[in-house]
Amino acid sequence: MDQLIVNTGFPILSALLFLPLLAAGMLFLIKSETGQKWFTLIATGLTALMALKLIWGFDRASSAYQFAELHSWIDAPKIQYALGVDGISILLVLMTAFIMPFCVLVSWTYIKDRIRTYMICLLLMETAMLGVFMALDFVLFYVLWEAMLIPMYLLIGIWGGPRRIYASVKFFLYTLTGSILLLVAIIWLYTANNYSFFIPDMAWQHYSMTAQTCLFVAFFLAFAIKVPMFPFHTWLPAAHVEAPTAGSVILASILLKMGAYGFLRFALPITPDATLQFLPYVLALSIAGIIYGGFTALAQNDMKKLIAYSSVGHMGFVTLGIFVLNQEGIEGAILQMINHGITTGALFLCIGMIYERTHSRELLSATGVGKVMPVFVTFLTFFGLSSFAFPGTNSFVGEFMILAGTFKIILVWP
Repeated sequence: MDQLIVNTGFPILSALLFLPLLAAGMLFLIKSETGQKWFTLIATGLTALMALKLIWGFDRASSAYQFAELHSWIDAPKIQYALGVDGISILLVLMTAFIMPFCVLVSWTYIKDRIRTYMICLLLMETAMLGVFMALDFVLFYVLWEAMLIPMYLLIGIWGGPRRIYASVKFFLYTLTGSILLLVAIIWLYTANNYSFFIPDMAWQHYSMTAQTCLFVAFFLAFAIKVPMFPFHTWLPAAHVEAPTAGSVILASILLKMGAYGFLRFALPITPDATLQFLPYVLALSIAGIIYGGFTALAQNDMKKLIAYSSVGHMGFVTLGIFVLNQEGIEGAILQMINHGITTGALFLCIGMIYERTHSRELLSATGVGKVMPVFVTFLTFFGLSSFAFPGTNSFVGEFMILAGTFKIILVWP
């Protein structure tokens, strides 16, 4: 396994994976609601600090999976407990770890009932999300990919807005439908790769064109729904509007990136020929998402819906960068994934602060906030400028690289 650098020291990835899960179990021992909040904040903070160790020990010159851990899990079929991070996943792990403490803080006064259950859902979400980005066994990946649906369903369905049941069921059914085809693809790959679920061994193999086409369709539906790409985006505005602030932050900053991560990790290296075949259609859908998301956002009065539709456009840029299949586009897409996670997460945090004070998400209700909260509005303006990639902000670099890669492919388009 030349593509792995096995960790022989402290199992940092396992610690990151199981610390939130352990903290969720220990919450049952804490009776005070204030104590439950502080304990969850400390647990997520420790996870974020632990994630910093990945930067110090990461070899940026290597393309191998690093800090890898391999242990036998199930003998028949052969399923391994396999973890590892590379240059793509380490950024997403770090972003996930550092966003979760803010999700706890923004819920401090907003959530007033079932505090323990709420904090457990946040911690379970963190474990599932970190595991998706670190898993090197397809079964482990799929289990964690599906596991995150339950706590997110509960976050929206219990602590959400007036139409929370509709939004949570729609989110659950959309994502689950796409995942069923992903499971079929995983089983086929298992039989085609000497009955192994090890992800690195599946990449860059010589699969037939028919097999690649079927696999790509399965991958595309699963990951396009999660991104979400146009026209699979209809669950996102409903989920964002009805979710509590922390749920919206997790959805926008992390969950949407899992679809783009799936394209990078599975669709491109496992089905390269089929990717080229479907390339024009995916690029067309990406451009349609950019235009549709932008124009629809302009028409919104609800601040959460506005950011939700803008996310459709931003993620359209990400998929556009991935599928132009050149260095500028893919690097820009990865950078834009991180920038969008930071910027949109911050915007939802700001909107949550306004909603907590005005109990309204309408733009008119926020009129004149700058007179009484000038520092807050300064930050809100900065994040808003970053959202539309104003030169000098973090999002500008990613989108500029994506556009540079896109124009390069247009110039050589047959």
